[in-house]
Amino acid sequence: QVQLVESGGGLVQAGGSLRVSCVASGRTFSSYAMGWFRQPPGKERVFVALISQSGVNTAYADSVKGRFSISRDNAKNTVYLQMNSLKPEDTAVYYCAAGSTALGLRQKQVNYWGQGTQVTVSS
Repeated sequence: QVQLVESGGGLVQAGGSLRVSCVASGRTFSSYAMGWFRQPPGKERVFVALISQSGVNTAYADSVKGRFSISRDNAKNTVYLQMNSLKPEDTAVYYCAAGSTALGLRQKQVNYWGQGTQVTVSS
C-alpha cells in the first residue's frame, strides 16, 4: 500500500509560479511511475505530466508543455511539479498519482491517488 500526500497548492496571480509536492509512504516509491493530474471545477480529471521510475523520461500535456516541469527525488520519496507562467485556466485540484508503468499512467491506469491540492490562479 502506498499513500500519497500532496502539498504546496494555493492562490497565485496569473504569470506567477508555484511548486506542488507529493510525498509517498513506503519503500517502493522508486518502482512506480509518478504523475500529476488535475480536475477543474465541474470537469473531468485530466493528465498533466508524468515521470518514469528512474526520472529519465517525462511527458506533458500540450496545455502545460514549456511551462510546467516534473521531477522526482527517489531518496526523499517525493515528486514535484514546478508550474511557471500560470494562467487562470490552470485553476484546478491537482492530484498526484502512482502507476506501474509510464504508458499506463498516461492512460490514467493509476494504482494510487493522492487526496489533491487546490491551485487557484487569479487574473
